[in-house]
Amino acid sequence: MSNYKTLTPENMSKKAVYQTLTQTVIPRPIAFVTTKTKEEIVNGAPFSYFNVLSAKPALLSVTVGKKDGVDKDTARNIKLTNEFVVHLTTEANIEAINLTAKNLSSDESEIALASLSLVSSDSVSTPSIKESPVRFECKLYQIIPFDNDGEVTSEMFIGKIEKIHVDETMFEGEKISAAKLKPIARLGGNEYATLGNIFTLDRPK
Repeated sequence: MSNYKTLTPENMSKKAVYQTLTQTVIPRPIAFVTTKTKEEIVNGAPFSYFNVLSAKPALLSVTVGKKDGVDKDTARNIKLTNEFVVHLTTEANIEAINLTAKNLSSDESEIALASLSLVSSDSVSTPSIKESPVRFECKLYQIIPFDNDGEVTSEMFIGKIEKIHVDETMFEGEKISAAKLKPIARLGGNEYATLGNIFTLDRPK
C-alpha cells in the first residue's frame, strides 16, 4: 500500500504551495494575454491559471497574481479598459511567448521584445497577435478577488468572449484539430509539454 506525504497549505510558504500546485495540476493550457495601457502601449504576458468557464455565456478566466500587493500590468490594464485578448500558446510560438515573461517596465512592450506582430481586433480596441492560431477577444465580465488573511493576493478576470478567430488550417472538416493546433502545456518549474498521444473514449450513456 502506498504511503502519502500530507501537506497543509496554511502551514506552507506561498512558494511551496505554488510549487506543489503547479507540479501536480498538470498539464495546464497557457494563455497569452494582450492588454493596452492608457498610453496605447500593448502589453503581453503568459498565464497558466487559465481555462474556459461556460459556453452560454461564452466565458473564460485568467487569474493574475499581485506582486508585493501591487497589480501587474495585465490586471491594471484590464481594469482600465475592461477588455483583453487571449491567445493560445502552441509549438510554433512558445519560444516568443516565453520571452514575454521577462519583467519590463509598464512603458515597455513585450510584443516588441519578442518580435510578435500586432493585428487589429474586431470587437475590442486591444490588438491581437498574428502568431497565434486561435485568439479570443474578451470584454470584462467579472473580477473575483482572492483574499488571504485580509490581503487580496490574486484576482480572477472573467472575460466574455465576443469573437473567436481560428486559423483555417487548424480545421479538419468542421472540427478544430488538436493535432494541427499543437498546443503547449505548462508543467512545474521550467517544464513544458507537447500534446503527446491522442486517444478517444466513448462516454457512457
